[in-house]
Amino acid sequence: MDYLVQSLFIGFSVAAIVGPIGLLCIQRTLDKGFLYGLVTGLGAATADALYGSIAGIGLTALAAFLINQQFWIRLLGGFFIIYLGIRTLLSKPAQRAAVAKTGSFLGAYAITFLLTLTNPQTILAFTGIFAGLGVGVRGGGVLTALVVVSGTFAGSALWWLLLAGGVNLLRRRVTPAWFVWINRIAGSMIVCFGLFALLGLRG
Repeated sequence: MDYLVQSLFIGFSVAAIVGPIGLLCIQRTLDKGFLYGLVTGLGAATADALYGSIAGIGLTALAAFLINQQFWIRLLGGFFIIYLGIRTLLSKPAQRAAVAKTGSFLGAYAITFLLTLTNPQTILAFTGIFAGLGVGVRGGGVLTALVVVSGTFAGSALWWLLLAGGVNLLRRRVTPAWFVWINRIAGSMIVCFGLFALLGLRG
């Protein structure tokens, strides 16, 4: 039970860090509705669970590989973030809530899953928090590993549920004219995140 509670806390805390995924979730919720925003967040929650399992279970060889390859991963991720930001910046707001098809839901999920995976610093955050809380699952067995992965996913998913739900409540008070500026602001900030990621490669 301790592992489950701590993993829930860790997943929620890491997901709540403000970043391009959060902005994307907000923009998609305002533009296409609660479910689209939630699915966007669940893609990130799945990636968080994957990285959380790597850090928590103690797969040091795989963790070291991801960290050693972070230059190329961050390079690709930075360009993808910029591309995503430009698309958001130039996108025309919907006149009404879109009824997304299954494929578009799958696409929203997959994009945020892959985008979250392009940030290997996430695994460092999980490793630090796990160590700080004393969640030592090395050698804890399959059951403990499943508890940690499930808890991490549930905590992250809870954050995205609260974010998408809260933004959706405000969505009803936002006029269509606001969507243009929301897209521009969100897109510009996402581009800035991508540029920052690329500039960080020089360090």
